[in-house]
Amino acid sequence: MSEPYAARTHDKMREVLMDPDAPGPAVHYHMVRGGPLKSNITIWEPGQVGGEYIKAYGHYHVDDLPETYRILQGEGILLTQLRSGSDGEISEFKAFKVKAGDVVDIPLRSGHTLVNTGKTWLVTSDDSPWSPEDSASMPQHADYEPMKKLRGMAYYVVEKDGAPALVRNPNYSSAPTAAIEVAESPSNG
Repeated sequence: MSEPYAARTHDKMREVLMDPDAPGPAVHYHMVRGGPLKSNITIWEPGQVGGEYIKAYGHYHVDDLPETYRILQGEGILLTQLRSGSDGEISEFKAFKVKAGDVVDIPLRSGHTLVNTGKTWLVTSDDSPWSPEDSASMPQHADYEPMKKLRGMAYYVVEKDGAPALVRNPNYSSAPTAAIEVAESPSNG
């Protein structure tokens, strides 16, 4: 049986950081996988690595798996993107501010990650599947390779003039112009 707890360490996160050589905390975020009867809990540390806010590794789902995030504490930015061909070609990119109390449905087959832009922990629960046969550190329902290959999502979230801002990831061949949406996130209606 796999351990339900997994830590995403700085060494692993270097694969998707804007500046992989920048120093960072030993652990960027903590995950507790709940199994089929419980929610998963993820806790992001606050802070930055080389000017980039602490974030999740990011992944695409390997099928039409629905996933819902509940923001329990803190604030952040949810990034989603859709591929238009190869991994480096993005047809749609969205960035939404999220805060405690928000419930967000992840669009099917989208790449996604969550970024902690607050000064406290960002804590979420989600209904992503997990079973004792899966690794808590890299669940089998998700494809992490495109994020590793391209060093993250199509945009990084950095601090600029005291506020979160988007910086284009140069490893992508195409991505639409994007801005952080201040309107309600997709499922907050």
